Order: sequence, then structure tokens, then C-alpha cells
Amino acid sequence: MLDKTNAMVQGHVKIWDPLTQEVFIDKPNAIHYENMSEALATSIGNKGTNYISNMAFGNGATVVDTTGVITYLPPNTYGQSATLYNQTYTKLVDNTSALNLDPTRNYIEIRHTPGLIYTDIFVSCLLDYAEPAGQQAFDNSASMQGTYVFDEIGLISNSGKLLTHVIFHPVQKALNRLIQVDYTVRIQTLTNLSSNL
Repeated sequence: MLDKTNAMVQGHVKIWDPLTQEVFIDKPNAIHYENMSEALATSIGNKGTNYISNMAFGNGATVVDTTGVITYLPPNTYGQSATLYNQTYTKLVDNTSALNLDPTRNYIEIRHTPGLIYTDIFVSCLLDYAEPAGQQAFDNSASMQGTYVFDEIGLISNSGKLLTHVIFHPVQKALNRLIQVDYTVRIQTLTNLSSNL
């Protein structure tokens, strides 16, 4: 007899201002299943590669026409070399890394309740007032094509592989606002089957 377990990976992203409590985005994301399956296997196999390391931000996943209508491109979830459409900023979220300058506000934690068949990877990332360098002073840009007018986010492994990709309406990061990203990836066992080989 062979026990077989089906697993599901799903994600959810909340982008908000922790000072004003304004929520900009609250939606599910797409999973890059090939890269995620490799990341899970290398993690369980203790090979030390493909774990979540960075959160990447980009501005190339939407097209806004002159009337304000937004066209959304599909998430990049195929091919091991998949990337964001136009990555413009990256933030280290691995709180075990000595290079993480603010591990209390940019971190990864594992959340599991005994008896439940799922475990959450919770990734928290704060873009503080002064970051990224070169942003505009106020979040009132007339152009939705600015370098830090984000419309896509992805979780990136330490080997540089895209694990997740979420696309949303453009949100501008400017000096006058904080942006907090709470990114949850849930790994869930769906069923337990028995099968003969």
C-alpha cells in the first residue's frame, strides 16, 4: 500500500498603509507551481536552496489607457526563468539574513495550529517613508507608469526563482506614505489516499 497525499498551495496578498489603515489591495495571488514544487522538495530534502528570500515589486503588469481603463496582463507562472514583467525594486524579507537591516518589520514566519491540515508562510514587508530611493514626494502622480507605481509583486527564492506573482491596479509608493505588504502562502493537505503500486 502506498499512502498518497495531495497538496495545494495558494496565496493571498494584502497591501495597506499601517498608519492610516487604508487597504489598497486585498486579493489572492498566482503560484508558480514548477518553481514552488522544487522549492518545497529542496526544503524538505534539506538542500538549502530555493527558500523565500526577497519580495520583488514591479510596474509592468498593467496598461492604463487615456480614459483610465486598466488592462491586466496574466501572471508569469510558467518556465523556471519566469520573472515580473518589469521589476523595479526588491526588498529582503529573510529575517535570518545578516543583510536584512530591519528584520522585525521585514520577516518570514511559519504559522501552524496543531491538528489542522495546513501551514501558512507569512511574509511581511514594509516600505518605509524613505524607500525606495528616488520616489516622488507625494502619492498624487498623474502617470501610472512611474518607476514606483507598483502593479505587480512576487516572492523570489534565494536562487532567484519566481515563486508567486500577483497583479493588481497600480499603487504609488511615495515619501508621504508607508506601504505594508502581508503575503500569505498556504500549504494544505487535501486528502489521504491509499493506492497499490
